[in-house]
Amino acid sequence: MGVSKTEVGDCPIDAALSVIDGRWKGTILWRLSDGPMRTAELRRSIPGITERMLIRHLHELVDAGIIERHDARTVPPCVRYSISEYGATLAPVLSSLCDWGRKHMQRNAIGVTTRAN
Repeated sequence: MGVSKTEVGDCPIDAALSVIDGRWKGTILWRLSDGPMRTAELRRSIPGITERMLIRHLHELVDAGIIERHDARTVPPCVRYSISEYGATLAPVLSSLCDWGRKHMQRNAIGVTTRAN
């Protein structure tokens, strides 16, 4: 059973994934781990993401308290996003996921090569 956006069961993994799941959220958090970025900078740094999807994920992450939106209230608008103090508590989790993801990518690359021979 997939993670429901409207209802999270008693499973803590489902609770965590309900916040960080999404095609681009991991990439957004990874990019912001280097420091605050403007919306346009984020979009340029993530090939393939649409502006609509970026804004949607940013709003969801802000609503969850994982990132903060900083509006300089200037003309033209200058909005920056950064990882919140609460969001920083995800750093070890994301680091572990990143390590596992690298190993998984290597495993798949080896498996594809082995199957092709």
